Amino acid sequence: MAKEKEPQKLIANNKKAYHEYFIDETYEAGIALHGTEVKSMRMGKCSIKESFVRIEDGEVFVYGMHVSPYEKGNIFNKDPLRVKKLLMHKYEINKLAGKVAEKGYTLVPLQVYFKNGRVKTQIGLARGKKLYDKRESIARKDQRREAERDFKIKNI
Repeated sequence: MAKEKEPQKLIANNKKAYHEYFIDETYEAGIALHGTEVKSMRMGKCSIKESFVRIEDGEVFVYGMHVSPYEKGNIFNKDPLRVKKLLMHKYEINKLAGKVAEKGYTLVPLQVYFKNGRVKTQIGLARGKKLYDKRESIARKDQRREAERDFKIKNI
């Protein structure tokens, strides 16, 4: 009997990253967490707005990911802003390290979600946007919103 795939349950999304960066590639990585952190994430208490990813000594770490302390966790709770290790294959880490060494590339976490009962994060290989790029994407978004509004009014 085949095990049914459960849908991914989104915990946190980083909309700011899509505004600040061009995302060239995305990768999926597991996160090394402690028990109370997982329980807190099941309740949706996670934020990745100000977080970033670094590669150090062949390992990938996420900095600034805030996991709120679990209410019933008392002494087992960890520091909410502690550095968390991301779990990836060695060849993926080496590929990312080579890309990040190039000028202008950085790694940012895009979303955190549950997949088959495990906490996963999607990290993106990103290039920074200039101010005029940000303005252009905002203008494009406004145009799309106006077109959808006009279409909705005509169909009523």
